[in-house]
Parts: sequence; C-alpha cells; structure tokens
Amino acid sequence: MKSQDRAVMRVLAGEKIWPPPIWMMRQAGRYLPEYRETRKKASNFLEFCYSPDLATEVTLQPIRRYGFDASILFSDIFVVPDAIGYPVWFEEGRGPVLKPLTRDLVAGLDQDRAEKHLEPVIETVGRLRRELPDETTLLGFCGAPWTVACYSVAGHTTQDQVAARVGAYRDPELMQAFVEALVTASIRYLVRQLDAGADAVQIFDTWAGVLDDAGFRKWSIQPTRAIVEGVRAQRPQAKIIGFPKASSARMKAYVDGTGVDAVGFDWTAPDELALEIQKKVPVQGNLDPMRLVAGGPALDEGIDHILSTFKEGPFIFNLGHGVTPDADPENVARMVERVKRG
Repeated sequence: MKSQDRAVMRVLAGEKIWPPPIWMMRQAGRYLPEYRETRKKASNFLEFCYSPDLATEVTLQPIRRYGFDASILFSDIFVVPDAIGYPVWFEEGRGPVLKPLTRDLVAGLDQDRAEKHLEPVIETVGRLRRELPDETTLLGFCGAPWTVACYSVAGHTTQDQVAARVGAYRDPELMQAFVEALVTASIRYLVRQLDAGADAVQIFDTWAGVLDDAGFRKWSIQPTRAIVEGVRAQRPQAKIIGFPKASSARMKAYVDGTGVDAVGFDWTAPDELALEIQKKVPVQGNLDPMRLVAGGPALDEGIDHILSTFKEGPFIFNLGHGVTPDADPENVARMVERVKRG
C-alpha cells in the first residue's frame, strides 16, 4: 500500500472518511500491563527510548491489542536536546530534568553529534514500518522548541512554566539561541524519521497555552513555522500535524502562521471554534482523557458528541492529550469499537 492510501494520510490530505480513523497520544504507555513488563528491561527511560528492540515492541503493543489506524513512534521529546549535547536525564517520580540554561551550554551544543546519537531511534522507525500492518500509518514526532525549552530554565517543569516565562522575558536572546538550536536539530530529526519510513510527523507544543499573545507568536508560531518550512524544503510532500495544547483561541493564527497540514485540539476547545478550523485544515481530537478513566456512560457520551460534531469534515479521532496511566485498557477497547462503528 502506498503511504498516501492509508486512512490517516487520506484525512491529512483533506479527505473525509467515515467512520474516522483513530489513534491516541501516548497509546504505548503505562496503562498497558505489557508495556510495564517491557519497561522493566531498561535501567532508565532514555535507555528505553534508545533501544530499538524495546521501543519497537512497545510501539507495536497497542496496535496488536486495539488495531489503531496510526502508530506513533515510542520515544521522547527530550532525545533532541540530549542528541545535541544538552544535559538531560530522567528521575523516577519527577520526570525529565535538564541542566539549567546558560550561554556556555548553548554555545557547546553540537548539531552533528545528533546524527550518530539518534541512530537507534531511526532504526526503530525503519523496523516499525516493516513490522506494522500495511494499512497502519506510522507517525514520527518531535517536541516544539518552546515546550522542550520550558524545562531548561529551572532545570525541570514548574507550575504554569513560570520559570521559563520569566527567563524568556529577562533574557530573550538566550532563549532565542536555544530555541534556534532546537529548530535546527528538530528539522534534521524529522527529515530522518520521514526517510526511515514515517508517513507523517507531529509537533507537540504541550506548553504553548501558558504564553501571552506576543509570546505565543514568538515562541510557538515562529519556531514551528521554521520547522515546517525546514522540513518541507527538503521533503516537499511531508505531512505535518501541529498540537499546541490549550491554545484553541489562537488556533487560526497558529494554522495560518505555521503552515501545518492539520491540528490537534485539546478537550477544552469550544466546538464552534474547532469547526471553523476544520473548514481550513483537518482536525484531530479531542476526547477528555478522564472519560477513559471514568468509562461507562461518560465515555460513550463523550465519544458520540465528538463523532456528531466533526462528522462533516476531515477528522481523526484522538484524545485531547495523552492517555493517563490510570485508564482502564477495557475502556480503550470500548472507545475504539464505538468509534469504528461511527
């Protein structure tokens, strides 16, 4: 099957398919017992991401179990700064930790280092394309520069990313230098994923919603546009999905400013606004992940509302953010079955 004939790719090209194709963010993750067993085989999270055997296995697990229409590479947004030499590690119960941002750290970044460092991830992409069902779209991804950079100012995440916002106001030149380095690395990384077999890629801007309007244009739209243009300069047919979380009121500006092919909405997006965007580009989303935790009528009602709302245009069913570890795998099966019934 040609890449453009896969269901998700047809939607990304603007086609309405019904029932809509479905996948979910973090679909390979801790809510699955088989994932938790596989995770035990790596001593730390980055080792897990850099092991083609383990990363391939956990990426395939939800496809085997649920038959999603797309499979997203199992990796992490922080492999990009790690690959160019920015100190990053993961602590149990705390998540990603980065060395606090300095000019010396940025000056010492090495773009060429990423070529070899990311080879295991690119190997995983190639293996997945060979092992996935032919009809399953393979998605690659990267983190948006702002979201990655958010963790660098304080060295870890803070409430509403206060440290990153203050740091960007106080020293915009330093933040800009780091963001530009991440843009360069992300372009190269996404192109390599596409060349290895990814059908399309998604850019995750999880912390776009904490920015004010000027900050959103500077730190979310501009770097994302640079990545989109950089990838398309090398791979003109590349399909790129943007996901600026908690940014629905700015989504028109994001679509117009970045040039992405499709956008994902979080669960807080007003239907009317999302429908207006659907007239411009395909949309993806936006079930509240907590409905997967609750199950029962709350889950069914949420699914039915989304299907009814977006049925007239190009649409990919997804969550409004990643599935959480406390989601019941049976509720995920119920969701997939209900969506595929249309």
